[in-house]
Amino acid sequence: MHGSIATDTGPTTAGAPAPASVPWTVGPPLLPTRGPRTAIGDLLAPIPSWRIGAALAVVAALVYVVSNPLHSDFYNHFVWQAEAWLHGRLAISFPVSTGPHQNWYFQDVAPDPGHPGLGIIPFPPLPAVVLLPVVAVLGLATPASLTAALLGAVDVALAWRLCRRVAADRGVALAATVFFGFGTVAWYAAAIGTTWFLAHVVALGLTLLAVTLAVDGDAGLRGRGTTDATGGAVIRQGTGEDRARRLPDPRGFLDPRGLLDRRDVAAGFLLGLAALSRLTVAFGGIFLLFVGRGTWRTRLVSAAIGMAIPLLALAAYNLAATGHLFNPAYNAIARVEYRPDPTLYHPTWGIEDLRYIPQNLALVLFRLPQVHLSCGLGILDPTCGTVQPDPVAMSLILTSPAYLLALPALRAIRRDRLVAGAALAVLLVALADLAHFSQGWVQFGWRFSNDFAPFALVLVTLAMARRGLDRAVLVLLGLSVLVNLWGVYWGVVLGW
Repeated sequence: MHGSIATDTGPTTAGAPAPASVPWTVGPPLLPTRGPRTAIGDLLAPIPSWRIGAALAVVAALVYVVSNPLHSDFYNHFVWQAEAWLHGRLAISFPVSTGPHQNWYFQDVAPDPGHPGLGIIPFPPLPAVVLLPVVAVLGLATPASLTAALLGAVDVALAWRLCRRVAADRGVALAATVFFGFGTVAWYAAAIGTTWFLAHVVALGLTLLAVTLAVDGDAGLRGRGTTDATGGAVIRQGTGEDRARRLPDPRGFLDPRGLLDRRDVAAGFLLGLAALSRLTVAFGGIFLLFVGRGTWRTRLVSAAIGMAIPLLALAAYNLAATGHLFNPAYNAIARVEYRPDPTLYHPTWGIEDLRYIPQNLALVLFRLPQVHLSCGLGILDPTCGTVQPDPVAMSLILTSPAYLLALPALRAIRRDRLVAGAALAVLLVALADLAHFSQGWVQFGWRFSNDFAPFALVLVTLAMARRGLDRAVLVLLGLSVLVNLWGVYWGVVLGW
C-alpha cells in the first residue's frame, strides 16, 4: 500500500506471521493519513511534490507583494539592529531625527543607560540576523517588508511540505496549504512585514521546519529511505499497537538505549531558533516530546538539548547587550506603551500575568469588527468603510473559520500522540500569548495566532484528510481566504 509510513522492521509475506509488536513509545505515526480521494489530488499525483511546493511559493510571493504594493518600512527595528552590529555596537542609534533614515518615532526602544544617542530593542534578535547580509549591502535602505513577503512565500512552501507528510491525498494537502498561506493571518504578516510581523514570518518558517523534521523522524524510524514514485512513503503494514499513534509511556524512561537522536536534537534546535524570533514559540517544545524518533525519554532529552543551544545563546546575547539574562527593555517600554483600550490594561499586573488570560481569551474569540452604519453601503470605501477590522484584535473564529476543522481531530487526543502533541503545543503557546499584557495592537485578527499556527495546521490537515474536501471544508476554507483578503485590504488602506 502506498502513501503511509512503515510500521514494522521489514517486509512481510502473505501468510507469514506478523512481526512482534514493539513498544508504542517507539512506534511511528500512521502517516500520511488517508481518507476520501479528491479529483485535484489525482490530477496532482504525477507532478513531483517539490514542483508543487515551488509553484505555491511563487504564487504566494506574487500575492504577498501585490496585495501591499507600498511595502512601507516605517517600522524597521531589525534593520537598525543589523546596522548597529555592522558598526560594532549592540545598541542602535536612537533617536535619529535627521537624514534620509529616521527612527525618532519608534516606541519600542528603550534608551541605553549611560550611552546618549543609543537605544536597546526589546525583541529577540534573529530577524536582524536574517537581514544582516542585505543590510551589509543596502544599509538602512534595506526593504525589510519586502523581505518579509518573500520569506512568507517560503513559509507557504514549507507548509506544503508538512501537509504532504500528514495527508496522503495531494488535494487535501493543497487545501490545507492554501488555508495556511491565505486563510490565516500569516498572509497579513507577510504582506505588511513591519517589525512585529517580520518576526512572525521568520518564526513560522523555522517552526514549520522543526515540526516537519519531527514528523519525518517518527515516520522514518522503521521506514528509512522507502518512498514511492511521487515522493510519498511506502508502508509495510504492522498490526496492533504498531498502527496507533499512541501516547508516550512513562516506562520509556527505563529504556536502556541511547539518550540522544540527532534528528530530534535538530528539531529542537530549529524550534529554539524560532523562539529567537518569537519567544512564546518555545512553549511548543511539548510537541517534540510526543513526536520524533525513539522513546519518550530520547525525544525529551534530545529536543531539550537542541532547544537549549539557541536559548542559551539568546541569554548570553542579552547579558552582553543589557547586563541582564532577560532583556529589561520590554519592562521599561511596557510602562509607556500606547493603550488603545485602557480597560484591557492593569498597571498593577505583570507584563506576563495569568490574570490576563480570561479577558484576552474573550478578546480573541469574540471581538467583532468595527461597524460604521453612517457609512451606508461603503463596504470597501477607504474614506468611510461600513465594516472595518478592529485594530485591537478580532475573533480567531471570524478571521480563520477553517480552524474549526481542528476540533474533530481532538477526539483522538487520548490515543494519538501526534494529535496530543499538536494540541498541547497549541494550548501552551496560546496560554503564554494570552497571559501577555498586550495582544498585538494595530493588526488584523490576532497576530499571536501565528505562534501556534504550524501545530494547529497539523490538526486541520488531519481533519481534512479524514473527511475529504467536502462542502463544509470548502466553505470554511473559502470564507477564511475571503476574510483574510478583506483584512489585508483594510490593513494596507489604513496604513497599518
